Amino acid sequence: MTTNWNDITFDQPGYFYLLLLLLPAFIWYVLYRKKSHATLQVSTTGILAIAGKSYKHYLRHLPAILRALIFVLLVTVLARPQSLDSWENTSVEGIDIIITTDISGSMLAKDFDPDRLEASKEVAKEFIKNRPNDRIGLVVFSGESFTQCPLTTDHSVLINLFGDIKSGMIKDGTAIGMGLASAVNRLKESDAKSKVIILLTDGVNNSGSIAPLTAAEIAEKFNIRVYTIGVGSQGTAPFPVQSPYGGIQYVDQEVEIDEEILQQIAEMTKGEYFRATDNESLVEVYKKIDQLEKSKIDVTEFSKKKEEFLPFAILAVFLLLIEILFRNTILRTVP
Repeated sequence: MTTNWNDITFDQPGYFYLLLLLLPAFIWYVLYRKKSHATLQVSTTGILAIAGKSYKHYLRHLPAILRALIFVLLVTVLARPQSLDSWENTSVEGIDIIITTDISGSMLAKDFDPDRLEASKEVAKEFIKNRPNDRIGLVVFSGESFTQCPLTTDHSVLINLFGDIKSGMIKDGTAIGMGLASAVNRLKESDAKSKVIILLTDGVNNSGSIAPLTAAEIAEKFNIRVYTIGVGSQGTAPFPVQSPYGGIQYVDQEVEIDEEILQQIAEMTKGEYFRATDNESLVEVYKKIDQLEKSKIDVTEFSKKKEEFLPFAILAVFLLLIEILFRNTILRTVP
């Protein structure tokens, strides 16, 4: 295993105080070095200036520098440099989630900003971003249903597909049972420990060949938990209607959500029913679901310290041999 020198620690860092001895050694070297050289009186040094300086002049301090480096390396050895080898085994128990969204015409009502559908899409996108360990898919429904995105861990693709959904993609209506059944069909073969459907609608089931409670019974048999969300303000809301002149106008109409059916679906599947009346409450609903369905992560760590003094010791010996070689050959002095 390659040593990462950025992770080196020292078991006995107090030995580094010995490096302070280099300061008096340096002073001694500067002040008393001349005493080790013989002196010679001459009438003039002009001839020496003409001759220039030999390579020995530039190398004369090399032994002292090498000894200082050797001392630093030996102190480092005494300080016991160590590296930490660590392994981390992580097992993630992901959750398979299908988000089932109503895209009927009533989802364009303006009691949410900018409307129910766009608000639901944006909140769901943030929910997806916060669950990197889960496989998530998308089913949409109105008068019928289809899978917009199968279960995937590629959340960037899922988010892009989420952005593409809009009201009018399929015939209008509210087929809650069909939407739930399509989501169950996507999860029934899953081997995940936890299988979840988030079913969001703003109306009453009025389309499709499968009743909502029948779809809920199927979900229960496959151990799929269903969280249902009723989207819509209390009382009335501005709904889009076709004007006589060909455009769209908004008219206040009574908000009708089959909360009883949504509650029964949640109870049958051991899920929970939520009511979202505005953008803020919808955000809170997804936060609650996020907390209820947390991925389980088990982490096992193992670490072992490894002594790393050997490279410093080898380098110290190498520099010592070089110092001895230079001192007894090129830089040898005559007593």
